[in-house]
Amino acid sequence: MPGSYDDLTALYVNTSLKRDASDSHTGLLLRASADIMAKQGVAIDHLYLLEHQVPPGVYPDMTEHGWDRDDWPELWQRVLAADIVVVGTPLWLGEESSVCRVLIERLYAMSGELNDRGQSIFYGKVGGCVVTGNEDGIKHAAMTVGYALNHLGFTIPPQSDCGWIGEAGPGPSYGDETDDGGRVGFDNEFTQRNTTIMTWNLMHLAAMLKRSPIPNEGNDRNAWRAGARFDFENPEYRS
Repeated sequence: MPGSYDDLTALYVNTSLKRDASDSHTGLLLRASADIMAKQGVAIDHLYLLEHQVPPGVYPDMTEHGWDRDDWPELWQRVLAADIVVVGTPLWLGEESSVCRVLIERLYAMSGELNDRGQSIFYGKVGGCVVTGNEDGIKHAAMTVGYALNHLGFTIPPQSDCGWIGEAGPGPSYGDETDDGGRVGFDNEFTQRNTTIMTWNLMHLAAMLKRSPIPNEGNDRNAWRAGARFDFENPEYRS
């Protein structure tokens, strides 16, 4: 039987390059995943990054480094509140979008923050990736985004990415209308399957971590600073 997920919050971050969120093909697949979670009681938050002023950089507040405006400190509170963070990106030349890279930089800017157990502030959060575009690159982009999230402290569940790509060369994008009134990619079983599996695994793992956090033995940075660390010269743990 499925577990209970109504105490979870999921943040879906769309890093499309489209100025208007309603034009985003990536947003369509993000919402397909979000709808699955919403039906299980998960509170959903959608963030379209280009609707905000988020400069590139690796500091928590870039106004302290020459920028006139930075919305990241406010947006960070939404990341902080989320148990699940799903990053959506289009593909361009086989890579994630430039906006996605800015998101990763700004997440990295918070990597010095710790939770109340002395661990990375991202411990207890799970991450996933949704990719859309033409031609190849889904796995490559998911690899890059997934590694970045994991390195920061997110826990990555099995099969935590999904996506859709069209045929090689110019062509319709995910969700474009077809001549018969259908929508491109909506009937793709591979995309449907992977989106469903990713979404459920994100919920499963987030629920597990909510009820049983990662122990802080060996990863407590405050304890490390206080001198509790593994002695690499002598195989014992100093406390």
